[in-house]
Amino acid sequence: MAMALAARLDGIQLPATADFHVHLRQGALMARVVRTIRPGGVDTVLVMPNLQPAITTVPQALQYQRALRALAPDVTFLMTLYLHRTLTTVGTLRAAKAAGCVLGLKAYPPGGVTTNSAQGVVLDDGGPEPDPVVAALLAEMERLDLVLNVHGECACATTATAVDGVDGAAIDVLNAEEAFLPTLLRLHARYPRLRIVLEHVTTAAAVAAVRAIPLTTASGDGHADGHAHARPLVAATITAHHLHLTVDDWAANPFHYCKPVAKRAADRAALLRACVSGDPRFFFGSDSAPHPVAAKAVRRPWKGGPASATGAGAGAGAAAGIFTQPYATQLVVDGLMRAVELGVLRPEQVTPDVLRRFLSAHGRAFYRLAPKEGGEEGEEKPMIELRRWGEVVIGQEEGWEEEEEEEDEDAEHRVLPFRYGEKTWQLAWLEG
Repeated sequence: MAMALAARLDGIQLPATADFHVHLRQGALMARVVRTIRPGGVDTVLVMPNLQPAITTVPQALQYQRALRALAPDVTFLMTLYLHRTLTTVGTLRAAKAAGCVLGLKAYPPGGVTTNSAQGVVLDDGGPEPDPVVAALLAEMERLDLVLNVHGECACATTATAVDGVDGAAIDVLNAEEAFLPTLLRLHARYPRLRIVLEHVTTAAAVAAVRAIPLTTASGDGHADGHAHARPLVAATITAHHLHLTVDDWAANPFHYCKPVAKRAADRAALLRACVSGDPRFFFGSDSAPHPVAAKAVRRPWKGGPASATGAGAGAGAAAGIFTQPYATQLVVDGLMRAVELGVLRPEQVTPDVLRRFLSAHGRAFYRLAPKEGGEEGEEKPMIELRRWGEVVIGQEEGWEEEEEEEDEDAEHRVLPFRYGEKTWQLAWLEG
């Protein structure tokens, strides 16, 4: 069945993919990574702000956008700001709205849950009265129609500290996302017109929670002529790598370790089914997060102990993140194909229209992107074509990026893509 599906999809043409969750880093690593966006079939990206220092102001976001455009002028870079309890102000939000290219604010949980997230905020602690500072910011975001992009995990802790209304001592990497879901529902109840994206969902529970929040057909937010045109107020992004991985994969391999971590096979199945459901609440966000090989291959025999380089086990020291940008579109198709092989999906569920909606149309519509000539609302005109098994996932040292003037052999600057060395689809651009 999978081979018949591959033959049916061979040569399909799709709108360019829009990736609504990317990490493009800074400095030399940024220069390497940005060049890999279009090889993955992507022409529009929503850039995350967790740099060092974090992007907290509109001038910082615009400066970063200019640097990205200089490296890839044929990519549309949409920006986010880092939601900070003291650095973010109502004035910041109004400037973001006026800028036009800043679509949302990214909220990280406190406690350094993921890369460069130590300055995260408690969005709602479960008490009768929310933090007035954060509440004022969220209310203004709702009024301005700025999106709240949420890393939806509760912080793990070794004490009884309560974060987002949850006993931190009861939280680990496997239940941190599910523990956050009551917070998501409270946020929607307190700010019913605030658009929220639960980023990089990994659990069946998260899929169910997002799906349980009704679509809107109110004036200005959708159409009253049926479900197909209704719009979500709460949506979720799904990554390519979470369509492939389960807990067993990252437990044995630090290059499969990310936050939130991949969960069980039943959770992966829920993500796969959401991708092909046609539900506008779900769209693509790769969460591609490059780290140098040296940062991924670190393991400490005990927390706080001496670091040693090794190829096995995430351990306490491995950086959280998986680099999928060079093959973003192809990896999604691979994941759906494998799901057919495993019997999780039926071949007829994977169609060009399903791919178009998940990879492009749903996300563009959620973010209210202006229509371009020749496309539907929010849909881009450039097209890509996929050919089956025409390429190999290779590492940057073998030439997937443009050659630098001087070869840098230092592992500190090497980044390996997900599924290094495995075959995937060939992708070509059909513009013109």
